[in-house]
Amino acid sequence: MSTYLKEQRKVTTHRLFEMKQRGEKIAMLTAYDYSMARLIDDAGMDVILVGDSASNVMAGNMTTLPITLDQMIYHAKSVIKGVKRALVVCDLPFGSYQGNSKEALASAIRIMKESHAEAVKMEGGSEIRESIERVLCAGIPVMGHLGLTPQSINKFGTYAVRAKEEAEAKKLIEDAKMLEDIGCFAIVLEKIPADLATKVAQMVSVPIIGIGAGGGVDGQVLVMHDMLGINKGFSPRFLRRYADLATVINDAVAHYIDDVKTCDFPNEKEQY
Repeated sequence: MSTYLKEQRKVTTHRLFEMKQRGEKIAMLTAYDYSMARLIDDAGMDVILVGDSASNVMAGNMTTLPITLDQMIYHAKSVIKGVKRALVVCDLPFGSYQGNSKEALASAIRIMKESHAEAVKMEGGSEIRESIERVLCAGIPVMGHLGLTPQSINKFGTYAVRAKEEAEAKKLIEDAKMLEDIGCFAIVLEKIPADLATKVAQMVSVPIIGIGAGGGVDGQVLVMHDMLGINKGFSPRFLRRYADLATVINDAVAHYIDDVKTCDFPNEKEQY
């Protein structure tokens, strides 16, 4: 159990704001099912993201684009059942909010009502302002997401670092201020220069959660399958692997197969 699990009081959007004010870093990790969510929550995680990365690590798709709203609700509903302390945020999937604020509101309402998630995350800045505002006006907390936005992969054509050029960096700063002004409770910055991310974190009052955005932000998020070493095919510079579960699982399964084949399992103590 994490040494930072000081008490079991529920993490809320307001508590995240308080954490930023007192300089306490925010730990955020993805989860997609009940069992893993329960383990992550018990360890003391502050925020659990039901990410559309489920499209990659759970469904085997090349991008996040194919996952549906129904599938995100299924994953979020499973996660919520295993969580007592962490704030649970669910991604709005591609196609459920871009360009149509009424559809954005309907999608967010479905997630909140059917999964009981506590907030939604939406990718983009000024281009989706109307959709974000409509969701916020319904009383639904929104976490923003700027920088590398995987749902726009076909537009950019690459997962390279974003906002390296002055014009894009300027727009990112403007978008971050806009997201703060309209009421987003936090913003994810993905794969941008560390100096820029630090500047944004200092300019806005809401928590900035980084992934590949350096250490000068208010918190960090990683995909669970990546940091646990389950997914070994993804090795960006920003990823630190805290375990090698792919090897552990492979060895355990191979041992089980061998025991079954050699009639070592089950033994006399393992039968009725």
